[in-house]
Amino acid sequence: MTGSLTLTGASRIVERFDDPTGDRGGDLLIRDGRVVTNADDTGTPTILDAEGGIVTPGLVNAHHHLLQSGFRTLPGTRGVPMRDWLPAMATAYAAARIEASLAGATAGVGIAESLLCGVTTVADHQLNWPDPTTSDDPVGDTVAIARAVAAASSTLGARLVFVRGSARDAPDAAAASAEEIVRALLPDAASSPGGTSADGMLQLAVGPAGVHSDTEETFRALAEVARRYGLRRRTQANEQVDTEIALTRYGRRPLDLLAEWGWLEPGVTIAHLCDVTDEEVMRLAAAGVTATHAPGCDVPMGWGIAPVRRLQEAGIDVGLGTSGGGSNDAGHLLADARLAMQVSGLVGAALPARDVLAMATSGGGAGLGRADLGILSPGSAGDFCVWDVSGVADAGVADPVAGLLWAHPGRRPRHVVVAGRVVVRDYRLITADEAALTAALRERVGR
Repeated sequence: MTGSLTLTGASRIVERFDDPTGDRGGDLLIRDGRVVTNADDTGTPTILDAEGGIVTPGLVNAHHHLLQSGFRTLPGTRGVPMRDWLPAMATAYAAARIEASLAGATAGVGIAESLLCGVTTVADHQLNWPDPTTSDDPVGDTVAIARAVAAASSTLGARLVFVRGSARDAPDAAAASAEEIVRALLPDAASSPGGTSADGMLQLAVGPAGVHSDTEETFRALAEVARRYGLRRRTQANEQVDTEIALTRYGRRPLDLLAEWGWLEPGVTIAHLCDVTDEEVMRLAAAGVTATHAPGCDVPMGWGIAPVRRLQEAGIDVGLGTSGGGSNDAGHLLADARLAMQVSGLVGAALPARDVLAMATSGGGAGLGRADLGILSPGSAGDFCVWDVSGVADAGVADPVAGLLWAHPGRRPRHVVVAGRVVVRDYRLITADEAALTAALRERVGR
């Protein structure tokens, strides 16, 4: 990754949302994919004109299911309990046949949508895999899926966190697959801190769907792979069905089980957390875990609202995620940030816009163990968005940073840059043809 990019003309550059004293004007310089204070290349740098816009760190979608980008608004999946939603989605997956071509097509659309909405890092929780009983090489099939998703992300220019997830997988099979994915996608994993590639564009992690679907043996088997290769661990807990099934099946709450199974530890991120007690919040904080809030999934599915302010006050880093197209139908993280801000007062103190924007950037980076993501300080990743605030939708706005959420629902960035590479210019994806991505998915799923 070489070369320089100079951003000029911005009315404001937000270095990080959790520290307004760092907001400034001037230029933003990227060299070799990193923010620098000066660039002394002998060559001519790329110049990107921000034309009076606001520049912010790229957004970090800390919890996505890219596969679901091909399965939005399906009959039987809207406004139903999760116990009915899960089999409806499973039926659709079976009809489409999960394999590498489907994963590549859905990832292409999901990542393109993310970039167009200002998301520069996507954490993809791949939970669903081919039926191992119908394959001559079940582990190889899972590696092919991981390669397809990684290839789509690389082509489009996004950062990808690929999570080898599980939903009722056999423990040994899940662990063998996770290990082979690491070997295939990160051949130098032993020298890759946190399961991250040398250029920081690809990161691997593991994560069962939750105690509602996976056994203690699966959690322990994937944790062992994570320890062996230094991977982060990610799971879901305490949404509606998770609590119900844990109480019915084990007579205990999900976090009790996660603690017993070795998953309340540093390096673990837990998504949803809609149904947590004050005691459980303190328990999570003491364990050193991080959290992901996904209101664009939880609210329409009726799972509740995570008590974000209580989690943060306890010292827990909270990121923001969209979850997948089967529950949210959109990968527009800024829209979900707006929703998180608007509903926060229903479960405690209301969250200010900057706090929610921090969740959508550096908060997600913290959960990935990536202090270089979601900020624009010298040395950080050169990922940023330029937002136009000159139109009628922003007229009369006193605080243009807060206005990124309060005003102009559905807002998209004018330009998006990842590691110093322009991937969206003037609202258009320039690393791929949107029509071709859409056609490839339509052909694959028949819609």
